[in-house]
Amino acid sequence: MLGEYPIQGRRAAEISASVERAVGAGDLQPGQLLPPMRELAERLEVNPNTVAAAYRTLRERGVIETAGRRGSRVRAKPATTGREHIRVEAPEGVRDVADGNPDPALLPPLASAFAAAAGQADREPVLYGDDPVEPELVRIARADLDADGVPDGPLAVTSGSLDAVERVLAAHLKPGDTVAVEDPGWGSLLDLVPALGLRTAAVGVDDEGPLPDAVRRALDSGARALIVTDRAQNPTGAAVSAARARALRSVLRQYPDTLLLEDDHGHRIVDLPLHPLAGTTRSWAFVRSVAKAYGPDLRLAVLTGDAVTLDRVRGRQRLGPGWVSRITQRAVLRLWTDGAVDAPAVAAAYGRRRGALIGALAERGIEAHGRSGMNVWIPVPDETGAVSRLLHAGWAVAPGARFRMSAPPGIRITVSTLTADDTGPLADAVASAVGPAPVRGYV
Repeated sequence: MLGEYPIQGRRAAEISASVERAVGAGDLQPGQLLPPMRELAERLEVNPNTVAAAYRTLRERGVIETAGRRGSRVRAKPATTGREHIRVEAPEGVRDVADGNPDPALLPPLASAFAAAAGQADREPVLYGDDPVEPELVRIARADLDADGVPDGPLAVTSGSLDAVERVLAAHLKPGDTVAVEDPGWGSLLDLVPALGLRTAAVGVDDEGPLPDAVRRALDSGARALIVTDRAQNPTGAAVSAARARALRSVLRQYPDTLLLEDDHGHRIVDLPLHPLAGTTRSWAFVRSVAKAYGPDLRLAVLTGDAVTLDRVRGRQRLGPGWVSRITQRAVLRLWTDGAVDAPAVAAAYGRRRGALIGALAERGIEAHGRSGMNVWIPVPDETGAVSRLLHAGWAVAPGARFRMSAPPGIRITVSTLTADDTGPLADAVASAVGPAPVRGYV
């Protein structure tokens, strides 16, 4: 059952660490069945309760899953084999259009904002017990949320979107609960959910966001939470339309106990209106990161939600990092108030680059998607072959496996730094790598 790999250890911690090392090294493969607890206990000459404790730890860490009498097996995408390792390194002379980063030329300079924030800190130092959130940042962030129709609620600041997502999930769910996630979807999120000991339920998406019937099936099957990307969905560029938002709200009203979490990381880099779902269920959270518009290294996101959710998140945050640096918060506030980012111009720049590539691919008979944001998703019949052929042609693209569970194969291209002169050669290379026959759909 386990080939040549022996599980070792006398204590639960040793046994679980042994299995986890084997998964990380590839000695235990995703989906591989583990021995029954009593059988492994006899082999290791330990109490069955010791093995049970080890398996419980592995489940909570997202390494294995248990299906009753069918036994325990390594997760299909265990937390110890992160999707970040599924990448193509761009050697010298190869253009990297896989990294998912914003265009550095469209990011604002930070020096003056941080100098002003540091100067304020010298005059008004933040000490233990002070408010964890800059009051003026709350006011401006709340005004933006109000303008976009996000319901009123308390506000917190987290270290980016993924930090907010993790805190919200941990505030409501326990290991073994199921979270409905977009497929294709954000690779880091698809790793995070099992790392918390949670299960994933795939929800298909199209250009207008999650498919209502897929959401209904996931919730009907017991999913306790749903995560939706409102705009600039990674990797497909989907954006929730007004019609899709109405349909999703209709579904969610039938499951009022669902934890709804919305990610609007594309704020200020997209030119499509927001159609929030927040407030449709009793427990909800809405997060906005500054990473794409102001810089990934700022590590700051604004989180709002219902009172119970935010109280739990802020309470747990106080017991850990305490707060996100008020100096960073003040610097971001300065960037906002100084108009350091011309949001319409940034959105238009990314829109031109996406549109040019999608149009050039269409002229060559290749289907591509990218309604918003900085990425274009291209369905392909042979993902590995397409990635390899494009690398040989001088283009490093992101393999779709980083973003998929059960969705068909594809590749992701980040258009952030593409120029007009790049579009034709890249489209030619994709057409040659994919083949003349288009592939319809990415659900």
